[in-house]
Amino acid sequence: MEYWGLLIRTVIIYFVVFLIMRFMGKREIGKLSVFDLVISVMIAEIAVIVIEDMERSMWSGILPMAVLLLIQVVSAFMTMKSRKLRLLFDGKPSVIIDKGKLNSDVMRKQRYNLDDLMLQLRENKISAVSDVEFAVLETSGKLSVIPRENSEALEDNNNDVYAEDKLDKKLSSFNQMNIIPPKYRFEILPVPLIMDGKVQDENLEKLEKTRFWLKNVLQEKGVTDFKDVFFCTIDHKGKLFVDRHDQKKR
Repeated sequence: MEYWGLLIRTVIIYFVVFLIMRFMGKREIGKLSVFDLVISVMIAEIAVIVIEDMERSMWSGILPMAVLLLIQVVSAFMTMKSRKLRLLFDGKPSVIIDKGKLNSDVMRKQRYNLDDLMLQLRENKISAVSDVEFAVLETSGKLSVIPRENSEALEDNNNDVYAEDKLDKKLSSFNQMNIIPPKYRFEILPVPLIMDGKVQDENLEKLEKTRFWLKNVLQEKGVTDFKDVFFCTIDHKGKLFVDRHDQKKR
């Protein structure tokens, strides 16, 4: 009999939670802000407590969930009318990449690391930071990426990040000297060489290169110290992307 009671409670709570989520609107399913996540977690926790505790009245769980539903509906209505409240509840999107330049200050503030960035760039089928016009970290945690229409044509406009034509010609010789070993597999695109001032020796070894080689290449781009580099990668063509710490202070 106890099992039948547990089964009935589970079915009833399931339909209650289902209806509550439907009343909360499709917006909650498609996008979870911090506020949405808190409401969803609380509803789930209350549902579990009611199902597990057979001695507890189901109304002691249904009533709090109904209150949470009311809070959500009222707050959604208020945020529709007021952008200030909407920003208070949902927060603001953060620009992570602006015209091919990484914003390390914003990344640090959002506790968004370079591994997260590269993961989401790969999910957006972007192989190099230099191919990105804008990358915006939405309030839901999703990275919205706007690729450059013509990265080759726009490359010269960002001399702080991208090599000038003369330097590109000097470095082209590196690209012609088998920088990338023929048998190298690009599990990660692009390959990080420096992340937040720290040289990724493991990746250099895979490329059959040394710190001396990396230092020479960076010196051609006007960089004398590894610590001055926030992010440095190399793509499958042997082309380097360099983003420096000192750019953020200008």
